[in-house]
Amino acid sequence: MRIANLRGRLVVRAGDGVIDVAEASEGRFDADPQAVYARWAEFMVWAAKLDPSLARPFDQRLLDAPVPSPRQVFAIGLNYSEHANESRMGLPAEPAVFTKFQTSITGPYAEVSLPTSTVDWEAELVVVIGTQARHVARTDGWSHVAGLTVGQDLSERTRQLVAPLPQFSVGKSFAGFAPIGPELVTLDEVPNPDDLELGCSVNDETVQRGRTRDLIFSVPVLIERLSAIVTLLPGDIIFTGTPAGVGHAMEPPRYLSPGDTLRTWIEGVGELSNPLVEGRRHQTAGV
Repeated sequence: MRIANLRGRLVVRAGDGVIDVAEASEGRFDADPQAVYARWAEFMVWAAKLDPSLARPFDQRLLDAPVPSPRQVFAIGLNYSEHANESRMGLPAEPAVFTKFQTSITGPYAEVSLPTSTVDWEAELVVVIGTQARHVARTDGWSHVAGLTVGQDLSERTRQLVAPLPQFSVGKSFAGFAPIGPELVTLDEVPNPDDLELGCSVNDETVQRGRTRDLIFSVPVLIERLSAIVTLLPGDIIFTGTPAGVGHAMEPPRYLSPGDTLRTWIEGVGELSNPLVEGRRHQTAGV
């Protein structure tokens, strides 16, 4: 199943069209796309019986983030060995966890404003939690996942790496720095969620390409490690890390510019396409 956020309303994909959930359920389920995760198991049983003839045409470009307001956003750094090597930071013994604040979330086709000349790309698989997880064993990790979506962990490298104490969370949380979508894809739609190709391109030039089988900490392990410390709530999201190929590691470094189009994809899950525009300039104190 594929669900989406069409102009703020929860919809289910059916062929080339969509079914409005609130209308089709006669109010049983809310139109708010975020609300469904609190009733995920019940929703899945109901949605499996939907009549495809209820589908109506829609404009793909009107889709917004399928998880627009998660209570918690987790992000994992250095989770591919080649990316850790290119970053010259070494392989982590434990997941390197930070957050992207909720207000950075935007849609799969949204314009993103660049606040500086040092904004970088990071293609990522994003996992959406479907049932509360606390002290979960890795063998049960996937059972707590509602589905997958495509994410881009945009990163303002100057603020992120500012001395003396790096600021990962704020450097990665400017407005629009977390495009996700275009849909949430349930695991039954993905033959092998542990081995998916992902990548991104700038103006049709591929700059990143990797496979999720190369994650240092797999999705089940991330859920195990995170849930040992915090409670994962329905509708929370996890950015699982990016493969090698980021612009900051290039010689010389390469960053995004106004007028660029950033395209991000994951095999069997979907594709983002975000045009980049000039934003209000951000001054980093002391830099």
